[in-house]
Amino acid sequence: MSESEDDGPGFDLGEPPQPAPAQPYRVLARKYRPQHFSELIGQEAMVQTLANAIRRDRLAHAFLMTGVRGVGKTSTARLIAKALNCIGPDGRGGPTIDPCGQCEPCKAITEGRHIDVVEMDAASNTGVDDVREIIDAVRYSSVSARYKIYIIDEVHMLTRNAFNALLKTLEEPPPHVKFIFATTEIRKVPVTVLSRCQRFDLRRISAEKLAAHFGAVAQAEGVDADDEALMLIARAAEGSARDGLSMLDQAIAHADDAGGGKVTGPDVRAMLGLSDRGSTRALMALLLAGDGRSALAQLAEQTDLGVDPGTVLKGLLSLCHAITLCKAGAPVDPTQSVEERAACEEWAGKMGFAVLHRLWQLLLKGHDEVVRAADPREAADMALLRVIHASTLPDPGELARQIAGGGAVAVAAPASLPPPTSAPAPVSAPTSFEQVVTRMEEAGKFLIAEQLRREFGLVDFSPPEMTLRPLKPQSDPQYGTKLNLVVRDVLGPEWRLNFAETAAAPSLVEQEEAREAEARAVILADPLIRAAMEAFPEAELLEAAPAKAGG
Repeated sequence: MSESEDDGPGFDLGEPPQPAPAQPYRVLARKYRPQHFSELIGQEAMVQTLANAIRRDRLAHAFLMTGVRGVGKTSTARLIAKALNCIGPDGRGGPTIDPCGQCEPCKAITEGRHIDVVEMDAASNTGVDDVREIIDAVRYSSVSARYKIYIIDEVHMLTRNAFNALLKTLEEPPPHVKFIFATTEIRKVPVTVLSRCQRFDLRRISAEKLAAHFGAVAQAEGVDADDEALMLIARAAEGSARDGLSMLDQAIAHADDAGGGKVTGPDVRAMLGLSDRGSTRALMALLLAGDGRSALAQLAEQTDLGVDPGTVLKGLLSLCHAITLCKAGAPVDPTQSVEERAACEEWAGKMGFAVLHRLWQLLLKGHDEVVRAADPREAADMALLRVIHASTLPDPGELARQIAGGGAVAVAAPASLPPPTSAPAPVSAPTSFEQVVTRMEEAGKFLIAEQLRREFGLVDFSPPEMTLRPLKPQSDPQYGTKLNLVVRDVLGPEWRLNFAETAAAPSLVEQEEAREAEARAVILADPLIRAAMEAFPEAELLEAAPAKAGG
């Protein structure tokens, strides 16, 4: 029987091919969640402790993970569950710090479907009834796993009654049960619970490690990201890998297609509303130069770009901190740019520790006011103006010396420092041995200053040379070389200390004591004072305490 022409040649081609269903996008924070202990960033001490406990069969019955958000508390809990229940690819393995990820328990735990690994969010299951379900279930053996594991996230959200109901089971659970708690608020967890758990404090992840991790993730995603962008994200993440990956996800979506989709520093800064470090340095230069009008204009420019005023003050605080560390001789911060390091070194060479500490306090007070103010912009304006005004006031130490000497108090001109690109301001050389010691204190060389004040007498002062006589035996035979190095570092390479065993003035401390004794003798010689002392033989002449404010 012939086939009709409409039926074709008689071949069954089946259903036409269907397009593959589109897979939903997984955010980077979920896609790159650690699946092995080796992938945990910055938690080496905890991994080592767990590895030793598993190898020596000294496993605790309850673990408590604490730390800031996004450092891997829940991920670590799941890794512990896999480590304790892994049976290996051949099905014969035991607990291991390096779970295979191929056996059925590992796969089921990774996918969140293992019947013996129960995760509970204490934020939404806070009551006694929720805990009683756990208490009733722990009596029964695990269905297929080696251990029945209960992971309770944000455990601090449980009520007091829920904690009390859990205590007995937590202290003496069946041998097949393990508890793993995670919390960001360790202080809210009762001490009775803490004492029954093995506690692990997960550390904040350093910006350097985060930047390296984000670089590897970007490379795996086929995204080009420059070092500045990665470091900006790492700093903004504040030690949280999850927060940083979320920002990286946003930065990739924000990248301009016209630029090839590259994630750049300026794009990240604009996306996060961060204050540009170059702008922060420029603002700091204006503050130190006492240019109030330009400083307020610079602040307005940054806030118009969407930068929060509190972020501007925070950037100035970070810069002040960097300058102080540079002056103290701290190791170079690898995250600093060449320009920022050069500016910090130049400013550190011009400002003493007293000035830097005063600047820090002013900025810190300004930041606190901006955070609490009803109008942060107005508070930021006033904070910057207060910094500029304070720079015109005399140094407290110099003010005290002028008052003690009976001299007039001079107010400095409002130009404390020029921008870092201009020539350094001249620093007057000390004109006396007392001023040399004062300069040592201002440079933070307090021990050297005290040594010069107590243990040496001045023979001759002819700047840039001084000749001193040791008034006490010096235990260090290299004391002369070391003192010369410090003096040259503070006063300049042309300065030199000489030492001689000739007649010398008393030490500065002895001179101060002599002046005090002379002043005391003058007071006691006063007829009225002498009569009072004779009338009250047990009376003593004491130094007057400073008057209290408002007293």
